[in-house]
Amino acid sequence: MSTTRDNTWYCCNLGDAMLAAPALDNIQAQVVAASANDVITDECAVFYRHESEGRLHCEFVVYFSPQAARMPIAVNLRPCAKPAKQGLSLLLGTASSWSILFPEV
Repeated sequence: MSTTRDNTWYCCNLGDAMLAAPALDNIQAQVVAASANDVITDECAVFYRHESEGRLHCEFVVYFSPQAARMPIAVNLRPCAKPAKQGLSLLLGTASSWSILFPEV
């Protein structure tokens, strides 16, 4: 059964990219621990990107695919639009996550 919520992406803004490393390490450790007992599917992926949106300093934003957002982690996630593929890096997922979650149109 698919609902709108099933297709919702989530994000977490870690703030200033120069200071985001400890928070990113924490997220990565939680995601790895949460996924340790489960098989990671192509649809379960976590991405990140430096974003500036015209501001002087860029912010570090972590994006969780709909399936990844269901992992039991202690991170303050907020619903967001599906991110554009450009500039994203993969934190957790498979090589096929790219083509599954961002199919070429």
